[in-house]
Amino acid sequence: MSAIRQNLQAVRQRITEAADNAQRDVHGIELLAVSKTFGADAVIDAASAGQLAFGENYLQEALDKMATIRQARPDLQLEWHFIGPIQSNKTRPIAEYFDWVHSVDREKIAQRLSDQRPDHLPPLNICLQVNISGEASKSGVMPDETLETAQAIAALPRIRLRGLMAIPEPEGDMAQQREPFHRMNELFNQLRASGLQLDTLSMGMSADMPAAIAEGATIVRIGSAIFGTRDYAKK
Repeated sequence: MSAIRQNLQAVRQRITEAADNAQRDVHGIELLAVSKTFGADAVIDAASAGQLAFGENYLQEALDKMATIRQARPDLQLEWHFIGPIQSNKTRPIAEYFDWVHSVDREKIAQRLSDQRPDHLPPLNICLQVNISGEASKSGVMPDETLETAQAIAALPRIRLRGLMAIPEPEGDMAQQREPFHRMNELFNQLRASGLQLDTLSMGMSADMPAAIAEGATIVRIGSAIFGTRDYAKK
C-alpha cells in the first residue's frame, strides 16, 4: 500500500473519531484532499483509494494537473475545488474548470464567476470566505458584512451559494481552536435563519480538524496529512 493510501486511511479514521466525539454522523463530513504542489501521480494515487474531491490553490498548476490527469486517466471523474486567493483576471478559467470555489471574498468576484460560468455546466458551487479572526493578512469578508454580501451573491445566476469558509488564526489547543469555529457556526446559522439555503461549512485543516468537526464543519481541507510535507519550490 502506498504512503498516500495509508495516510488517507489514517485521516479518514481521524475524521470518524472526531465525528464520534462530537456525536455527529460522519457521513455529513466530506474530506477535501488539498493537492497543491503535488503532481498528477499523487492525485491519481489518492483517487485509486477512493478520494475524488481535490482542492487547489494555484490556478496554472491546477489546470496543468487537470489536463495531465484527463489524458492519463480519462475514466476518473474528479471534483475540483479552488481554495486559493482569486484575482479578477483569473476568474474565467476558474469558472470554466472547477466545480467548487471556496475563496470568494467579495461580490465582484462572485459576479465575474457568475458571468463567466459556461451555460452547459451546472451552477458553480460557491463558499463565501469569512475573515473570522480579523487578521490583516487574511482574505475574507468581515463577520458583520457577511449577511449582506451573502444575500447579494445568492441572487446571482449560474452560481450556487453553498455556505461559508474560514481559515482561522492558528491556535495551540483544542479549546482555543474551537472558539473561531464556533463563531463561524453561529454565523452560518444566522444566515440560514435569514432564509439563505446553505448547507456547507468549509473549515478545518490538518492541525485543527477535530476542533472544526466539533463545531459543525461539513468539509475539512486536508493536505499535508495525506500527501506529506510540501516543497513550495515545485509549485
